[in-house]
Amino acid sequence: MERMERKELIRTIYLYLFSLVGLVLVVIGCVRLVDLGLKAWIFKKADQVVVYPEYPRKYIAPGESVKELTPEEEEKYKEEQLEFQTKEKEAQRERTAANSLAMIIVGTPLFLYHWRTIQRNKEQK
Repeated sequence: MERMERKELIRTIYLYLFSLVGLVLVVIGCVRLVDLGLKAWIFKKADQVVVYPEYPRKYIAPGESVKELTPEEEEKYKEEQLEFQTKEKEAQRERTAANSLAMIIVGTPLFLYHWRTIQRNKEQK
């Protein structure tokens, strides 16, 4: 008799634990999506791309000696840096969105299955 009670206790702990894990995944995923949305539409400066003001004044081309950058080359370098940082920020947003959606997609069924099992067990008792 004691063995059955022990198995039931372990099963109950398992069900509640995995319900909690699923719920935490859903909550974290939703929080990250809300954060992403707030940064994209309301607090736009929170996710702003800022170009670091330094740029190389000199560089060494393969097979050449030290060479000064022309003003056109300096401007091109600044534009390339801004473009790179903008693309990196967009990629980071997409990674955050994908990760958040994955958490929600995995966490929702995990929570619902285990929570419904807990509810069915309570109804049977």
